[in-house]
Amino acid sequence: MFFDSQKQNSFDQMHLLRPALPESTVDLKSIQTQMFGKKVSAPFFINAMTGGSKKSFKVNQSLGKIANETQIALALGSASILVKEHSQLDSFLIAREENPDGIIIANINAKTSADDAQAIIDELNADALQIHLNSVQEIAMPEGQRDFHSLDQLRKIRQKVTIPIIIKEVGFGLDQATIHLLKKEGFDYFDVAGSGGTNFAQIENARNASDVSYLETLGLPTVVSAMMAKKEKVNFIVSGGVRNPLDILKGLVLGGRYVGISNVFLQALMQNNEEYLLNMIQNWQKELANLIAIFGKNNLKDLTSIKQYYDLPLKSIIEQLL
Repeated sequence: MFFDSQKQNSFDQMHLLRPALPESTVDLKSIQTQMFGKKVSAPFFINAMTGGSKKSFKVNQSLGKIANETQIALALGSASILVKEHSQLDSFLIAREENPDGIIIANINAKTSADDAQAIIDELNADALQIHLNSVQEIAMPEGQRDFHSLDQLRKIRQKVTIPIIIKEVGFGLDQATIHLLKKEGFDYFDVAGSGGTNFAQIENARNASDVSYLETLGLPTVVSAMMAKKEKVNFIVSGGVRNPLDILKGLVLGGRYVGISNVFLQALMQNNEEYLLNMIQNWQKELANLIAIFGKNNLKDLTSIKQYYDLPLKSIIEQLL
């Protein structure tokens, strides 16, 4: 099913105050930034999607080409499968082959050993490593993990790996206590991946003999999770339900260093073609530059000074949790 761009989420309850007299000029250079030591054309990127199958090979090949053409970062889907099925390496490696000089972010689960994590980084020549936390998804899966002890393993990975590590949720949001705990353990990049986009409990429930649809409501809104990360003063990525350039701008206003987009890009590719997604990303780059200009700014670092206000339901959540 194509991504529902009209699906409501917390971004809809967040509003930005725009000056009627912005005194600015649209400039694509205003959205350029640095990411993990490399220059990128925009602060948004293609977030973790897929890998480990023939179909994934074609998807990652297209995404690698598009990332190279648009000069934005690309995060791959979970490569933990390579520990048991190393023959699937090509379905991940193709993205690096198509994007030899750009940013490739590897992705693993929190149960992956430190040695295996390093091997995956080396094989993909990754610029950063995402470690995803997905306990709600696992509990919704009939065959999912039932042991959620991961902290010791995360420590070992942190000690072994020297490239930037991003702790990432998968659509249910990072809470402040977890961010605080992992910050003390030496992790300094977080992808909040809040609720509002893909709901993996819903996906897993569709193939579960028992009805676990109640798990679908456990997500922390993306806006709230981003505020928690900001309060902890960590580098964070805003993702989870990003549907358009205005959502990207809101993520940056919240303090996100970068904004990740998964499903809307994947569905644009799968339901159309490579050229369609390429044009879409190029248009989003232009539209983000347009938005920055009409809010009276000319660079990314000043976006957090844009005033924001919230609808009462979201404001109530913020007041209770922050």
